[in-house]
Amino acid sequence: MDWTFEVVVVPVSDVDRAKAFYVDQVGFTLDHDISPGPGQRLVQLTPPGSGCSIVLGKGMVPDMPPGSLKGLQLVVADVRKAREELVERGVEVSELQLYGPDPGTGALEDLDNIGFVHFSDPDGNGWSVQQISARAKR
Repeated sequence: MDWTFEVVVVPVSDVDRAKAFYVDQVGFTLDHDISPGPGQRLVQLTPPGSGCSIVLGKGMVPDMPPGSLKGLQLVVADVRKAREELVERGVEVSELQLYGPDPGTGALEDLDNIGFVHFSDPDGNGWSVQQISARAKR
């Protein structure tokens, strides 16, 4: 039996502000923005190429403190290019960080599994972007 991981609820204080951040700055695709009932709202967003989405919401998602989600991770083929794209879109993103020995040859593949950048959404939910060329689309 296959089990697919489909959705992560991201706790935010302002759904519109978070939606704008993830769509306009990070580049996620807006899948749904619905209000199924009074005081309820569900916004589903998907990173380009991902099989898993995030959900922002009000009145129908688990009650978690805004900004309390840490350790969300995206995988890309080129972490330097991803960082550049985030910076161009106005996201405050860390410098490239290596979590392993630096082979120092300068080849793109040298960053596989060890090259990361980090950013947070306006509420402080924390994201990492890791380079794994073999598993990510260029």
